[in-house]
This record gives sequence, structure tokens and C-alpha cells, in this order.
Amino acid sequence: MAGPVFPVSVKGVILHRGEVILLKNERGEWELPGGRLEPGEQPQACLHREIFEELYLDVAIGPLLECWNYPIAQAGKEVVIIAYLCRLKHDLGALSFSHEHHDVGLFPTDSLTDLPLPEGYRQAIGKAAGL
Repeated sequence: MAGPVFPVSVKGVILHRGEVILLKNERGEWELPGGRLEPGEQPQACLHREIFEELYLDVAIGPLLECWNYPIAQAGKEVVIIAYLCRLKHDLGALSFSHEHHDVGLFPTDSLTDLPLPEGYRQAIGKAAGL
């Protein structure tokens, strides 16, 4: 008997001068950039592609930070989230973002408590900020 199957979303913690890049999704939550793993795609390749599609940024994918199951209450399902530390390959200019999100911002890593941000993302950001 086969076990449960969950979609996998690969996310990146991109730090810049003590701040982290976050995107606002359709649920009104802030989240890390990244997206769904496609069949046959490696997680790091997925993350590189997704960050370029969402933020038009070129990054180097670093170490794995966190992995957890995230329940999406509105959809009644779970998603496996994998978060990696990412490093910008070029200077950060003006932030722009794709139509997939409602907003983008840079937030100090030490003041995220008031943001609607899933706990797993907070943990990944905290771990990245401590590296």
C-alpha cells in the first residue's frame, strides 16, 4: 500500500544587509520566495527557477535550512516545505515581483513577530540569520 503523497514547495531565504525578502500571497500571508517542485526536477534547480520567475533575481543555492509539513486550512491539504539559504549573485537593485504575488518587501530578520508569516518560515529565517 502506498503512503500519502504531498506536493513539495521549495523556498529560499534571501538575506540582504540584515533583512529578508518576503512576498505576500493571495491568503494575505508573507512567505519566502519559491514554489512547487515539478516532476523530475531537483529541489535546488526548482528554487533557482522559481526565484528568477518571481523576483527576477539570480541566486546561488546554499545549505538546507528546514523541512516541514505545512497545513493549508483553506484547501484542506498539506504541503511539504523545503527551505534553503540563498545568496544573491549580484547587487540587489529595486525589488520587483511577478503577478503571482500581491507585494514584496525587505524585513529586518529580528522584527518579524507582527507579520502574518507561518512559523516554519520564521524558523528558517532565524536559522539563516544565525549562520
